[in-house]
Amino acid sequence: MVIKFTGVTLYPKKKLDLSSNMLEGFIPSSFRNFHNLLELYLNDNKLNGNIPSQILQLSSLSITLNLSQNNLFGSLPTEVRDLKMLTALDLSGNYLSGNIPSSLGGCDSLSSLCLRGNFFHGMIPLSISSLRGFEVLDISHNNLSGQIPHFLERLFLLGYLNLSYNNFEGEVPTRGVFANASAFSILGNKRLCGGIVELGLPKCKDTKKHTRNLPLLVIIILVASTFFTLICLAYACCRNRSMTKPSQSSTSEQFMKISYSQLLNATNGFSEGNLIGNGGFSSVYKGILDKDDDTFVAVKVLRLQKRGAQARFMRECEVWRNIRHRNLLKIITSCSSVDFQGNDFKALVYEFMPNGSLHDWLHSSKSTSRLSLLQMINILLDVASALDYIHNSCLPAIVHGDLKPSNILLDDDMLAHVGDFGLAQFFGTPYLNNSTEIRGTIGYAAPEYGLGNEMTSSGDVYSYGITLLEVMTGKTPTDDIFIEGLSLHKFASMALLDHVIDVIDINILNIYKEDKMSKQNKEANAKKIEECLASIIKIGVSCSMDSPPQRMNMKNVVRELQHIVDTLQNI
Repeated sequence: MVIKFTGVTLYPKKKLDLSSNMLEGFIPSSFRNFHNLLELYLNDNKLNGNIPSQILQLSSLSITLNLSQNNLFGSLPTEVRDLKMLTALDLSGNYLSGNIPSSLGGCDSLSSLCLRGNFFHGMIPLSISSLRGFEVLDISHNNLSGQIPHFLERLFLLGYLNLSYNNFEGEVPTRGVFANASAFSILGNKRLCGGIVELGLPKCKDTKKHTRNLPLLVIIILVASTFFTLICLAYACCRNRSMTKPSQSSTSEQFMKISYSQLLNATNGFSEGNLIGNGGFSSVYKGILDKDDDTFVAVKVLRLQKRGAQARFMRECEVWRNIRHRNLLKIITSCSSVDFQGNDFKALVYEFMPNGSLHDWLHSSKSTSRLSLLQMINILLDVASALDYIHNSCLPAIVHGDLKPSNILLDDDMLAHVGDFGLAQFFGTPYLNNSTEIRGTIGYAAPEYGLGNEMTSSGDVYSYGITLLEVMTGKTPTDDIFIEGLSLHKFASMALLDHVIDVIDINILNIYKEDKMSKQNKEANAKKIEECLASIIKIGVSCSMDSPPQRMNMKNVVRELQHIVDTLQNI
């Protein structure tokens, strides 16, 4: 059997080593015809796409399957269970996501498994407990969570275990491999406790001994009675407050009232000199509400003649009532009135952001100064924190719907604030606008929106990924170079591994080269910075996958970026 693989002609044999050959494209499904293959090495290339299930059905593979250090994405197919004779499986350094499949338990002969440096999430599957021949297990640098399973203690042949840089929590086991501090690593899991003394972890809170001695019925009665008492106390407290202080609770959180006339005066008659921004549905003016206080505000005036403007105003007001976060633009008040000609007038008044938008810093010809690498990453971390908040901490969750650099504003301290919730919606509620209306902005809107799909938090993650790649490459998603199937996502994805520096914005490179010259141990620092740049691009690529399930969760983005910031600050 002869197959063609990116221009190379291959002949089947027992060992096939194509590692470090700069191979590109997808792994061909025709590998299923290599019935006598015992070892396959495709590591350290530029292969992308999903892992074809056919390659996992090569039952002849009995020594090694190495697909590490490529650009493979998607989940690990359940067909991995068919590799019953395989000894070593290495999938590290890719973009694989989803849960670690329980079907791995079918790999009866597996002694070495490396999934390091992917985006797997969820818990370690119980089925791994059946792999009694495990000697090496490395699942570090993923997004795995839950408790460290105690069945790992019973894998008696396990001599190396790496669980570092995940989200594991709870008690660290103390037997088996966990009895030898040099045989395992749990670094970067901040919510662990217990374990052997050498780890230096805090003691776990022991609640089991007390509860075991109490009958279940007594516990239920105690909990129920306590809960009922707390409700009664809360009700009595609130009722007493409302009777004694009728105005305090009802007015403290209300926005100040403001008229059309006041906004007209604050902005010098909505003059051109006060105009600081123009959009499809609104104009934004700089103004001062109180002449005795020189604090500036931003007044966003809706163009009500535009179809959908009224709905955007109502939606934005509704969202701002429910959210408070340091990385969200602060609203001061709103105005729903009529102008002096009797026309409807609606405006939102925000805290003024003196350093403009991220778009201005990236692309405006008027900007003479540039953002440093650390400033850029901190801005990206701020935006990720804001999205994590509206996606995971608000009830119901909120989808922004139009994230892009022009909607990311910077205050005096260069702290980023996400604004413009005119397209936002509460998760689980129907989209209010006409179904034919474009959702988001071309280039930043998730591809599924073009198919008419509902807005989801995954759509925000896509927009964030594109924004991150724009920040790091200096290229907008609609740049002229992106033609004939090339996109910002593909442009960045192809540069991973050995050529990340080639796509980094020249301004970032110039700044980081200047920084290197002033440091000792230049080569080591340069390598760390380049590793950080590669990690950032990897986050952007993972967030901007075409398939929503393959995109990162914002909690994990925040965690990864914080780790990068910490690394850069220590250089």
